[in-house]
Amino acid sequence: MLDAIVAFFTGLALAVAHLFQAIFNPGSWLAWIGGLNPEGADPDQVIEIKQSLMRLIYYGASTELFFVCLLVFLIITVAGYFSRRFLWGLVRGLEAGLNFVGRVAAWAGLLMVLQQTMIVFLQRIFRVSEISLGPFGSTFSFDLSWWSEELKLYNAMIVCLCVAWTFIQGGHVRVDLVYSAVSHRTKRAIDMFGSLVFMVPALVLIWLYSWFFFWRSMITPATSASDPLDRMLLKARAVRWNIETIGFSPNGFNAYFLFKVLILLFVLTALLQACAFFWRSWLEYREGEMSAGRYLDRDILGDETAEKAAQIH
Repeated sequence: MLDAIVAFFTGLALAVAHLFQAIFNPGSWLAWIGGLNPEGADPDQVIEIKQSLMRLIYYGASTELFFVCLLVFLIITVAGYFSRRFLWGLVRGLEAGLNFVGRVAAWAGLLMVLQQTMIVFLQRIFRVSEISLGPFGSTFSFDLSWWSEELKLYNAMIVCLCVAWTFIQGGHVRVDLVYSAVSHRTKRAIDMFGSLVFMVPALVLIWLYSWFFFWRSMITPATSASDPLDRMLLKARAVRWNIETIGFSPNGFNAYFLFKVLILLFVLTALLQACAFFWRSWLEYREGEMSAGRYLDRDILGDETAEKAAQIH
């Protein structure tokens, strides 16, 4: 037990150095953005560029990153204790950004309906076998089966990118056993407990699995969560892009790596919402019942029945 406590505070103390190192030395983990083999780079520079990618992969799901995120969360929370105005501004900013992402992603539902309608008409009435688009002079041509399977991507966008927005709008179904019968402060305590004990650990676990799941479809040789940093840096000499383009059918959708990107975006947006929800609940706990729902940007549905249904949820 004592060893675990010492390890926790040691990791938290080292997080300060790791945070400043990442901020002031971005090239150590972002040099690969310009390409793994930039023109005019000598062999040593190429190796360093590839190693920067492997550092990003290693630290992207590491205990070091966890403690850095925890440190930032604690700093913001302490600052919010002394300045409610600052914390309210952060909560409003996070909720506004997540609402924007969700509202934009929700339009994928309309695109999905229009594209499905187009596919049915072209296939059943005009007997067309493929669809070609050339908006910028270059033709984008795929079989109808590709466009049909690509509809899954729109559905995944709605599921992954609208989670936080739906949470803010109170649209998720919840099982209420005691929540409605308790006082305002007890409700906020339940919300804070739930966001930290249930939401955050589950999302962190999903991130740990999905991070390497994503990179295994992007580069070769494959990386693993069990690889130490030294081993990953050795693999950097042979690393190259190997983006997965295998479909479930011969002419079907072949960009399934985008689904893995959406998993990461889902975790990121949901984690930001979990933090915003904790800080909102904490502020409402401190300020009393009159602060419930303050600055909350709820959608106006324009339908009385729909409004009542949203309030029930």
